[in-house]
Amino acid sequence: MKTYSIALIPGDGVGKDVTEAAWQVLLAVAKRGGFALDGTSFPWSCAYFLETGAMMPPDGIATLRKFDAILLGAVGWPAEVPDSVSLHGLLLPIRKTFTQYANIRPHRLLPGVEGPLRSEGFDILCIRENTEGEYSGAGGRVHSGTANEVAIETAIFTRAGVERILRFGFVQARARRKKLASVTKSNAQKHSMVFWDEVTREVAKDYPDVEVSPYHIDAIAARMVLAPQSLDVIVASNLFGDILTDIGAAIQGGLGYAASANINPDRSAPSMFEPVHGSAPDIAHLGIANPIAAIWSGAMMLEHLGEGPAASEVMSAIESVTARGIGTIAGKDRTKTITQAVLAALS
Repeated sequence: MKTYSIALIPGDGVGKDVTEAAWQVLLAVAKRGGFALDGTSFPWSCAYFLETGAMMPPDGIATLRKFDAILLGAVGWPAEVPDSVSLHGLLLPIRKTFTQYANIRPHRLLPGVEGPLRSEGFDILCIRENTEGEYSGAGGRVHSGTANEVAIETAIFTRAGVERILRFGFVQARARRKKLASVTKSNAQKHSMVFWDEVTREVAKDYPDVEVSPYHIDAIAARMVLAPQSLDVIVASNLFGDILTDIGAAIQGGLGYAASANINPDRSAPSMFEPVHGSAPDIAHLGIANPIAAIWSGAMMLEHLGEGPAASEVMSAIESVTARGIGTIAGKDRTKTITQAVLAALS
């Protein structure tokens, strides 16, 4: 029997509940599919930071490297630990060190879920560059605390980084509806974004069967609201991709349905899978967090591990549950109720 080793990082707040829910579903489908999942849980979180002064131990990255994949719940508790500390102490080091340069976020309406738009027939795959760009962390502050204080944040774009995320996007588009939208703001950012546009045109020559459309970030944000059905694959920088995928989550009914994958395409290190939503301190421990995004992320993990049929079973179970109105209204169904419904649909 094939066994996959999975690192579980439930994190903070509702991350613990939704990770437990996703894990139950994944174990059930693995049993049905004839493979096994061996999970090891790590307490790395803001609570861990308050106890130890670090989001994870010094050997945390080395520890994670031996796993086949990572399932993350949610990290953050801004009332106790600044988001800049929690993000740069856990999530970003994992993404960057493991070269998880492709952040994939699917946006479509599940059966029974009502989005805020008139349009329902959209299926968008957002691909966000995940290791450089505006989140590179380059910059600094001088004259701190004075009237002359200066803060500089430098976005870094490398040819290798831009080209590889574009090629990844073209491959995804080729397997879907052969339409790719490349997102920049080259009318205002005349160095980095003009560079991105140039690399897009160069790479596009290798994919003549894919229709390429360049968009400015503001224009495609409007298009995602007004005509989402016209979009297929979107490729964007770290910051722009982050913004657009929150729009994507909104039009698909909310963050409770927003799944994501941080992929290392050459598989030289583990990839990480997580719901897009945060730790939701306001509803933590109430037992009402929607676990569907986490379960969907788990299905993406199974797909990445090569267990495509099992991933399809999980998605079919989710869709049958939402089609019956379970998990479709925020706060109506408890986390355990939705989880048990998905488990029942599997059987």
